[in-house]
Amino acid sequence: MIRSATLPINTVLSRIENNNSSRLKLFSGSSNRALSREVARYLGIDLGPMVRKRFADGELYVQIQESIRGCDVYLIQPTCHPVNDNLMELLIMIDACRRASARQITAVVPYYGYARADRKTAGRESITAKLVANLMTQAGANRVLSIDLHSAQIQGYFDIPCDHVYGSPVLVKYLASKGIEDLVVVSPDVGGVARARAFAKMLNDAPLAIIDKRRQAHNVAEVMNIIGDVEGKTAVLVDDMIDTAGTIAAGAKVLRASGAKEVYACATHAVFSPPAVERLSSGLFEEVIVTNTIPVPADRQFEQLKMLSVADMLGETISRIHEESSVSSMFRG
Repeated sequence: MIRSATLPINTVLSRIENNNSSRLKLFSGSSNRALSREVARYLGIDLGPMVRKRFADGELYVQIQESIRGCDVYLIQPTCHPVNDNLMELLIMIDACRRASARQITAVVPYYGYARADRKTAGRESITAKLVANLMTQAGANRVLSIDLHSAQIQGYFDIPCDHVYGSPVLVKYLASKGIEDLVVVSPDVGGVARARAFAKMLNDAPLAIIDKRRQAHNVAEVMNIIGDVEGKTAVLVDDMIDTAGTIAAGAKVLRASGAKEVYACATHAVFSPPAVERLSSGLFEEVIVTNTIPVPADRQFEQLKMLSVADMLGETISRIHEESSVSSMFRG
């Protein structure tokens, strides 16, 4: 005769919860370990052990050093400079987890490299943003989590779920704490109007202005005129990234010339390719406010730079994905 035993419901639920929590595994690539450590701290777990090394010929080697069979694995790796090395490392990490029988693999890519190559603007060009999405999918990723993709259509380049979250709440919270009066949100180009409008709405429906420009070559922008009133106001230039800072610095110059009393720059991704630091620290900006999706080395930091952390937001998003609850509700209102 087999004797059955009934466990108290609280014990059963506790075991289910503990089992679900233990299935969450977090690993960090080499591109932004500081951010990964902050995310792990928010989640109350340790980063998983992993070996990464480079052979004499430049090939990368990755080994996961704990069992992840049946686990939900989250791999944090922004594909920033050096973009090709970091992208390849991410693909190898994904493949290693797939071959180790992970239940689900989520590529957490705070900064998505090659995002600007999202369409053909001339003949015989590659749509590299789509190619990178294909590479991640074929490597074995089941889901991608990214912050402020350069264009919204990149979500559709993935044949797997893609959670697209925003750095703007972190930036807006900081700006709101400064109590700036007579603030106007400025889009540095027509393509960024939707982003700037959403940003302005979060700042109590602040007025909006647009800079009209003509791009003559890659990383070169000529500012033409401003649509909107900025005279005597504090202008906040909003963009998804700052690369060489040519666009945003030219925008700051025309805003100053049009009577703006102060100019702030806000961007999620601090790419900071030369000569960005020289342009941003030239006195055009009161502050340059960015997030830590990309690490900024000491030699690219300057007095006006303010870096905010997206770790809590990323941690909360990972937690919600793992618990299969709503991510979009984080950004309502």
